[in-house]
Amino acid sequence: MSRRAAGLAWVVPALAMVGVFVYFPLVENFGFSTLKWDIFSGSQKYVGLANYGKLVDDPVFWKSLGNNVLYTVVSIAFQVFGALVLAALIEGVRSERWQRALRAVYFIPSAISLTVAGLLFYFIYEPNLGVLNHLLQGVGLGGLRHSWLGEEGTAMPAIIAMSQWQGFGYSTLLFAVAIQRIPREIYQAAAIDGTGPVRRFFHVTLPLVREMTGVMIMVTISGAFQVFNEVMVMTGGGPNNSTQVLGTWLYRSGFVRNDFGYAAAIATVIFVVTLAIAVAQLWVARRRRVEW
Repeated sequence: MSRRAAGLAWVVPALAMVGVFVYFPLVENFGFSTLKWDIFSGSQKYVGLANYGKLVDDPVFWKSLGNNVLYTVVSIAFQVFGALVLAALIEGVRSERWQRALRAVYFIPSAISLTVAGLLFYFIYEPNLGVLNHLLQGVGLGGLRHSWLGEEGTAMPAIIAMSQWQGFGYSTLLFAVAIQRIPREIYQAAAIDGTGPVRRFFHVTLPLVREMTGVMIMVTISGAFQVFNEVMVMTGGGPNNSTQVLGTWLYRSGFVRNDFGYAAAIATVIFVVTLAIAVAQLWVARRRRVEW
């Protein structure tokens, strides 16, 4: 057997698995999105692209998409750029013991499951017994008390805040690893040239971790468009659909409203958006590859 044939013998089973469990379901889902499908009775009716036309006229869909976009923007600000700044500060601490302690402190929230974190913050936000309102009252800011998850204006920001708290440490740890990979000689040379910490961050750290930054942006955007658990646990999409995201609206359309064809159309939109962003980010990252 030639080396080429031996290589194919290893690759073909993997490609077959990916085809069966990834690409076939994607194609099948698009087929489902062209149906009006009652899952309980089993009745199916071909409607072509009518479900996609229904998306255009659905205000809840656009609200959900807007919430996902808001989630994405805030997540990139905190879990990418904020985490990078924090990682640089931690790695700038001279004591290795303190570095390890700070990494552990910030990583602990990431070890908590999203469901548990959502329940924890559900009770923190509780208007009468919750810690947040009592804390505001205790420091003389009682006027800022809210029914955080019960008001349309505060529910989505409250959920996003919980999510940032939960994921911030994980991103920080990944950036810390990326910074550790930068040769120390570069920092030493910059210090000899009289470069201060801020300039070292912008002219040394930031350019040399841009590959990790690109990966984190891609992962963060993908995760932001697949948000589900925290919203379902904390508000279920309410009040008045103000916290619906694409994942929860997909679930409600399919399993509550029994419109699986429409739910499949929403799933297709999620896939297309995340794929387009991932391809664009990979293209940018490939053109800006860092070598030393």
